[in-house]
Amino acid sequence: MAVAENPVTVVARTADGGARVLRATGALDDENAYLLEEALEEADREGARRVVLDLSGVSFADSTVLHVLLRARGRSRRLVLAGPLGSAVGRLFEVTGTRTAFTFAETVEAALAL
Repeated sequence: MAVAENPVTVVARTADGGARVLRATGALDDENAYLLEEALEEADREGARRVVLDLSGVSFADSTVLHVLLRARGRSRRLVLAGPLGSAVGRLFEVTGTRTAFTFAETVEAALAL
């Protein structure tokens, strides 16, 4: 069983222009990735024109999280991952060759401006 170094939190808020901003914190893995998936699915159900996922507070993410994000990318109108990304999270996208599968922004504000 994986143990998160700090609790995972997914907080949602709606931004101007119909964008939904989600902020994840802590270590994301197979034990808690469902929290992120539920928040992303809710944003889609509510018709968010863009979903911005702030990953700047995430200290670790595993392949389960990557699969959640790939599924969300496939169904979302527009998914933008915002940082800055921690080294472990950035490495997940690099070693799996999935960095080009997503749109990234340096900050939430930059993601909202896209």
